[in-house]
Amino acid sequence: MPSLRQLALALLAAPLALVLAACGSDEEKGLPQGEPIAAVAAPAGTAWTETASETPEGGFVIGNPDAPLKLVEYASHTCPHCAEFSQTGSAGIGALVDKGIVSYELRNQIHDPLDLTIAMLARCGPPSSFHPLADQVWQNFQVIMTAVQANGEALGAAQQAPPAQRFQAIAQASGILDFFAARGVSHDQAMVCLADTAKAQQIANNSEKQSEELNVTGTPTFILNGTVIPGTRWKEDIEPALQRAGAR
Repeated sequence: MPSLRQLALALLAAPLALVLAACGSDEEKGLPQGEPIAAVAAPAGTAWTETASETPEGGFVIGNPDAPLKLVEYASHTCPHCAEFSQTGSAGIGALVDKGIVSYELRNQIHDPLDLTIAMLARCGPPSSFHPLADQVWQNFQVIMTAVQANGEALGAAQQAPPAQRFQAIAQASGILDFFAARGVSHDQAMVCLADTAKAQQIANNSEKQSEELNVTGTPTFILNGTVIPGTRWKEDIEPALQRAGAR
């Protein structure tokens, strides 16, 4: 049975221009600081965590569009550190988004074709479903990766499928197709989304271009109001940076 590392290397052989980056990055300068920011109520009958849209960068943002603190995360669906952050920090970020003082955008940094397959499936619905689906992948990361490892031979065969069927084959071989079906993305719907090779190339191109332009060298990388936050942990790094900026 191939190891996860061997499987990742095999998947990277697929003929797409994907960017591979290690987990983690650090850069420090110019982070915002300020007095406590007053909460802003969402429009009646809504919640800021349910207010979502796709951004020009190809990410998905939730929260008050006028929130003074804008948090961007570059993440990979197959990065264990991204999964760890989701498991420890998603509730805390959600609470701040609900107050209307922080908006939270997820952008993909693609590491391998399985990662890209998941990114396509997370987009297979309205903008409001992207964050919950991505979070579900990270919350169940070990279960998913165990299934991936157990099906290494099938995944190796899937990457040889013609381009229009490649991501469908990867989703089926990895068990991801059933995982998303259990969360509201039907098999038929998923198969249509996964056949969109132009969308796949666009996601991969955005990942490569933005990673180079913004010097995003790994995942997760967090950017607050245009400045990279050093560190990747919720309690030790991201929450304190948001608090110093006024989210308290």
